[in-house]
Amino acid sequence: MTDPVQGGRQFAFLLVDKFSMFSLAAAIDTFRSANRLLGRDFYGWTTVSADGDPVMASNGLPLKIDYAVADLPPVDILFVSVGLTTEFPGKSKVLAALRSWGRRGNALGALSVGSYLLAEAGQLEGYRCTIHWENRAGFVERFPDINCTGNVFEIDRKRYTCAGGTTSIDLMLEIVRGDFGSNLANGVANQSQHERIRSAGDRQRVGPERDLTGKSEKLRRIVELMADHLDEPLSAVQLAKSAGLSVRQVERLFLRHL
Repeated sequence: MTDPVQGGRQFAFLLVDKFSMFSLAAAIDTFRSANRLLGRDFYGWTTVSADGDPVMASNGLPLKIDYAVADLPPVDILFVSVGLTTEFPGKSKVLAALRSWGRRGNALGALSVGSYLLAEAGQLEGYRCTIHWENRAGFVERFPDINCTGNVFEIDRKRYTCAGGTTSIDLMLEIVRGDFGSNLANGVANQSQHERIRSAGDRQRVGPERDLTGKSEKLRRIVELMADHLDEPLSAVQLAKSAGLSVRQVERLFLRHL
Protein backbone atom coordinates (compact mmCIF):
# COMPACT_ATOMS: atom_id res chain seq x y z
CA MET A 1 0.00 0.00 0.00
CA THR A 2 1.20 3.50 -0.88
CA ASP A 3 -0.59 6.61 0.39
CA PRO A 4 -0.61 9.73 -1.79
CA VAL A 5 0.25 13.23 -0.65
CA GLN A 6 -2.63 15.53 0.25
CA GLY A 7 -4.54 16.36 -2.89
CA GLY A 8 -3.24 13.27 -4.70
CA ARG A 9 -5.15 10.31 -6.08
CA GLN A 10 -5.70 6.88 -4.56
CA PHE A 11 -6.56 3.72 -6.50
CA ALA A 12 -7.59 0.30 -5.23
CA PHE A 13 -7.03 -3.01 -7.01
CA LEU A 14 -9.51 -5.74 -6.16
CA LEU A 15 -7.75 -9.05 -6.79
CA VAL A 16 -9.35 -12.46 -7.20
CA ASP A 17 -7.87 -15.94 -7.36
CA LYS A 18 -5.58 -16.43 -10.40
CA PHE A 19 -5.52 -12.72 -11.26
CA SER A 20 -2.94 -11.54 -13.80
CA MET A 21 0.20 -10.35 -12.01
CA PHE A 22 1.48 -8.81 -15.24
CA SER A 23 -1.61 -6.63 -15.68
CA LEU A 24 -1.47 -5.51 -12.05
CA ALA A 25 2.26 -4.74 -12.07
CA ALA A 26 1.96 -2.82 -15.36
CA ALA A 27 -0.77 -0.64 -13.86
CA ILE A 28 0.86 0.06 -10.51
CA ASP A 29 4.35 0.60 -11.87
CA THR A 30 3.04 3.25 -14.24
CA PHE A 31 1.91 5.27 -11.23
CA ARG A 32 5.14 4.54 -9.34
CA SER A 33 7.16 5.87 -12.25
CA ALA A 34 4.93 8.96 -12.47
CA ASN A 35 5.55 9.63 -8.76
CA ARG A 36 9.30 9.33 -9.32
CA LEU A 37 9.27 11.86 -12.15
CA LEU A 38 7.01 14.20 -10.18
CA GLY A 39 9.27 14.01 -7.14
CA ARG A 40 6.33 13.29 -4.85
CA ASP A 41 3.80 10.53 -4.20
CA PHE A 42 0.83 12.04 -6.02
CA TYR A 43 -0.52 8.58 -6.82
CA GLY A 44 -1.23 5.97 -4.19
CA TRP A 45 -2.56 2.43 -4.42
CA THR A 46 -3.87 -0.34 -2.23
CA THR A 47 -4.84 -3.99 -2.68
CA VAL A 48 -8.20 -5.53 -1.84
CA SER A 49 -9.69 -9.02 -1.77
CA ALA A 50 -13.03 -10.53 -0.84
CA ASP A 51 -12.01 -11.21 2.79
CA GLY A 52 -8.68 -9.41 3.11
CA ASP A 53 -6.78 -12.69 2.77
CA PRO A 54 -3.73 -13.10 0.48
CA VAL A 55 -4.55 -13.94 -3.13
CA MET A 56 -2.66 -16.26 -5.47
CA ALA A 57 -1.80 -14.86 -8.89
CA SER A 58 -2.02 -16.94 -12.06
CA ASN A 59 1.78 -17.34 -11.96
CA GLY A 60 1.59 -18.99 -8.54
CA LEU A 61 2.87 -16.05 -6.51
CA PRO A 62 0.81 -15.03 -3.45
CA LEU A 63 0.17 -11.33 -2.82
CA LYS A 64 -0.45 -9.68 0.53
CA ILE A 65 -3.73 -7.77 0.73
CA ASP A 66 -4.37 -4.48 2.53
CA TYR A 67 -8.17 -4.56 2.93
CA ALA A 68 -11.23 -6.76 2.75
CA VAL A 69 -13.56 -5.29 0.14
CA ALA A 70 -16.16 -4.46 2.80
CA ASP A 71 -13.59 -2.37 4.72
CA LEU A 72 -12.17 -0.42 1.77
CA PRO A 73 -11.92 3.32 2.48
CA PRO A 74 -12.82 5.86 -0.23
CA VAL A 75 -10.61 5.76 -3.35
CA ASP A 76 -10.74 7.50 -6.73
CA ILE A 77 -11.15 4.32 -8.80
CA LEU A 78 -11.70 0.70 -7.76
CA PHE A 79 -10.15 -1.59 -10.37
CA VAL A 80 -11.05 -5.28 -10.61
CA SER A 81 -8.23 -7.57 -11.73
CA VAL A 82 -9.25 -10.97 -13.10
CA GLY A 83 -7.13 -13.51 -14.97
CA LEU A 84 -7.75 -17.15 -15.73
CA THR A 85 -11.15 -17.66 -14.13
CA THR A 86 -14.27 -15.68 -13.27
CA GLU A 87 -15.27 -18.19 -10.59
CA PHE A 88 -13.46 -17.87 -7.26
CA PRO A 89 -14.03 -18.01 -3.49
CA GLY A 90 -15.91 -14.99 -2.17
CA LYS A 91 -17.39 -14.04 -5.54
CA SER A 92 -20.79 -13.14 -4.06
CA LYS A 93 -19.10 -10.65 -1.69
CA VAL A 94 -17.17 -9.11 -4.54
CA LEU A 95 -20.26 -8.70 -6.74
CA ALA A 96 -22.22 -7.20 -3.85
CA ALA A 97 -19.41 -4.74 -3.15
CA LEU A 98 -19.20 -3.71 -6.82
CA ARG A 99 -22.96 -3.10 -6.92
CA SER A 100 -22.79 -1.03 -3.76
CA TRP A 101 -19.82 0.93 -5.08
CA GLY A 102 -21.64 1.67 -8.33
CA ARG A 103 -24.89 2.68 -6.60
CA ARG A 104 -22.96 5.34 -4.73
CA GLY A 105 -21.79 6.84 -8.01
CA ASN A 106 -18.17 5.81 -7.59
CA ALA A 107 -15.73 5.11 -10.43
CA LEU A 108 -14.99 1.49 -11.35
CA GLY A 109 -12.35 -0.05 -13.57
CA ALA A 110 -11.24 -3.44 -14.84
CA LEU A 111 -8.00 -5.04 -15.95
CA SER A 112 -8.11 -7.86 -18.51
CA VAL A 113 -11.13 -10.07 -17.77
CA GLY A 114 -12.26 -7.83 -14.90
CA SER A 115 -14.91 -6.36 -17.23
CA TYR A 116 -16.76 -9.67 -16.94
CA LEU A 117 -17.25 -9.15 -13.21
CA LEU A 118 -18.32 -5.53 -13.67
CA ALA A 119 -20.90 -6.72 -16.18
CA GLU A 120 -22.12 -9.50 -13.86
CA ALA A 121 -22.56 -6.87 -11.15
CA GLY A 122 -24.63 -4.74 -13.54
CA GLN A 123 -22.04 -1.97 -13.61
CA LEU A 124 -21.46 -1.72 -17.37
CA GLU A 125 -25.04 -1.23 -18.55
CA GLY A 126 -25.09 1.86 -20.75
CA TYR A 127 -21.28 2.06 -20.77
CA ARG A 128 -18.67 1.29 -23.42
CA CYS A 129 -16.02 -1.21 -22.33
CA THR A 130 -13.36 -3.63 -23.52
CA ILE A 131 -11.97 -7.01 -22.47
CA HIS A 132 -9.11 -9.29 -23.49
CA TRP A 133 -9.69 -10.51 -27.06
CA GLU A 134 -9.75 -14.19 -26.03
CA ASN A 135 -12.78 -13.51 -23.85
CA ARG A 136 -14.62 -11.02 -26.04
CA ALA A 137 -16.80 -13.48 -27.98
CA GLY A 138 -18.02 -15.12 -24.77
CA PHE A 139 -18.59 -11.72 -23.18
CA VAL A 140 -20.67 -10.47 -26.11
CA GLU A 141 -22.74 -13.66 -26.08
CA ARG A 142 -23.39 -13.38 -22.33
CA PHE A 143 -23.96 -9.60 -22.34
CA PRO A 144 -25.26 -8.73 -25.83
CA ASP A 145 -26.55 -5.28 -24.79
CA ILE A 146 -23.16 -4.04 -23.57
CA ASN A 147 -20.94 -2.28 -26.10
CA CYS A 148 -17.66 -4.22 -25.81
CA THR A 149 -15.40 -2.65 -28.42
CA GLY A 150 -12.29 -4.82 -28.55
CA ASN A 151 -10.05 -1.74 -28.30
CA VAL A 152 -6.98 -1.67 -26.05
CA PHE A 153 -8.78 0.39 -23.42
CA GLU A 154 -11.96 2.39 -22.92
CA ILE A 155 -12.84 5.30 -20.66
CA ASP A 156 -16.55 6.04 -20.57
CA ARG A 157 -17.46 8.51 -17.85
CA LYS A 158 -16.78 6.65 -14.57
CA ARG A 159 -15.83 3.32 -16.14
CA TYR A 160 -12.21 2.50 -16.97
CA THR A 161 -11.51 -0.83 -18.68
CA CYS A 162 -8.53 -2.32 -20.48
CA ALA A 163 -7.62 -5.60 -22.13
CA GLY A 164 -4.84 -6.44 -19.67
CA GLY A 165 -1.16 -7.06 -20.36
CA THR A 166 0.58 -3.94 -21.66
CA THR A 167 -2.77 -2.22 -22.23
CA SER A 168 -2.79 -1.60 -18.46
CA ILE A 169 0.12 0.76 -19.12
CA ASP A 170 -1.81 2.61 -21.83
CA LEU A 171 -4.89 3.07 -19.64
CA MET A 172 -2.88 4.36 -16.68
CA LEU A 173 -0.85 6.63 -18.97
CA GLU A 174 -4.11 8.14 -20.19
CA ILE A 175 -5.03 8.86 -16.57
CA VAL A 176 -1.60 10.43 -16.00
CA ARG A 177 -1.94 12.46 -19.20
CA GLY A 178 -5.32 13.74 -18.05
CA ASP A 179 -3.83 14.82 -14.73
CA PHE A 180 -0.51 16.30 -15.86
CA GLY A 181 -0.38 16.41 -19.65
CA SER A 182 1.45 14.58 -22.41
CA ASN A 183 4.99 15.43 -21.32
CA LEU A 184 4.71 13.46 -18.09
CA ALA A 185 2.89 10.59 -19.81
CA ASN A 186 5.64 10.39 -22.42
CA GLY A 187 8.29 10.50 -19.71
CA VAL A 188 6.68 7.59 -17.88
CA ALA A 189 6.45 5.62 -21.14
CA ASN A 190 10.15 6.24 -21.75
CA GLN A 191 11.01 4.92 -18.29
CA SER A 192 9.40 1.57 -19.10
CA GLN A 193 10.57 1.52 -22.74
CA HIS A 194 6.92 1.53 -23.81
CA GLU A 195 7.44 2.05 -27.52
CA ARG A 196 4.16 3.76 -28.37
CA ILE A 197 1.38 5.11 -26.17
CA ARG A 198 -1.79 3.68 -27.61
CA SER A 199 -5.09 5.54 -27.56
CA ALA A 200 -8.55 4.17 -26.83
CA GLY A 201 -9.07 3.92 -30.58
CA ASP A 202 -6.29 1.38 -31.05
CA ARG A 203 -7.33 -2.21 -31.59
CA GLN A 204 -5.99 -5.17 -29.62
CA ARG A 205 -3.51 -7.57 -31.15
CA VAL A 206 -5.22 -10.87 -31.89
CA GLY A 207 -2.27 -12.81 -33.29
CA PRO A 208 0.50 -12.23 -35.84
CA GLU A 209 -0.46 -8.95 -37.47
CA ARG A 210 0.99 -6.65 -40.05
CA ASP A 211 1.51 -3.04 -39.03
CA LEU A 212 -1.22 -1.07 -40.79
CA THR A 213 0.07 2.31 -39.61
CA GLY A 214 -0.08 4.73 -42.52
CA LYS A 215 -2.06 2.30 -44.66
CA SER A 216 -5.47 2.94 -46.20
CA GLU A 217 -8.08 3.83 -43.59
CA LYS A 218 -10.59 1.69 -45.48
CA LEU A 219 -8.23 -1.26 -45.32
CA ARG A 220 -7.82 -0.84 -41.56
CA ARG A 221 -11.59 -0.69 -41.18
CA ILE A 222 -12.05 -3.93 -43.13
CA VAL A 223 -9.35 -5.72 -41.10
CA GLU A 224 -11.00 -4.55 -37.86
CA LEU A 225 -14.37 -5.86 -39.02
CA MET A 226 -12.81 -9.20 -39.89
CA ALA A 227 -11.28 -9.42 -36.41
CA ASP A 228 -14.62 -8.54 -34.83
CA HIS A 229 -16.44 -11.33 -36.67
CA LEU A 230 -14.11 -14.30 -36.34
CA ASP A 231 -16.94 -16.52 -35.07
CA GLU A 232 -19.32 -15.50 -37.87
CA PRO A 233 -17.17 -14.19 -40.74
CA LEU A 234 -18.62 -11.53 -43.01
CA SER A 235 -18.76 -12.15 -46.74
CA ALA A 236 -16.52 -10.32 -49.18
CA VAL A 237 -19.55 -8.36 -50.36
CA GLN A 238 -20.41 -7.25 -46.80
CA LEU A 239 -16.82 -6.21 -46.11
CA ALA A 240 -16.62 -4.25 -49.33
CA LYS A 241 -19.95 -2.53 -48.69
CA SER A 242 -18.85 -1.48 -45.19
CA ALA A 243 -15.93 0.43 -46.73
CA GLY A 244 -17.88 1.82 -49.67
CA LEU A 245 -15.85 -0.24 -52.14
CA SER A 246 -16.39 -2.97 -54.67
CA VAL A 247 -15.13 -6.48 -54.00
CA ARG A 248 -12.51 -5.98 -56.71
CA GLN A 249 -11.27 -2.78 -55.06
CA VAL A 250 -10.94 -4.61 -51.74
CA GLU A 251 -8.95 -7.36 -53.43
CA ARG A 252 -6.58 -4.75 -54.86
CA LEU A 253 -6.13 -3.15 -51.43
CA PHE A 254 -5.15 -6.48 -49.91
CA LEU A 255 -2.78 -7.29 -52.75
CA ARG A 256 -1.11 -3.89 -52.50
CA HIS A 257 -0.72 -3.68 -48.72
CA LEU A 258 -0.88 -7.23 -47.33
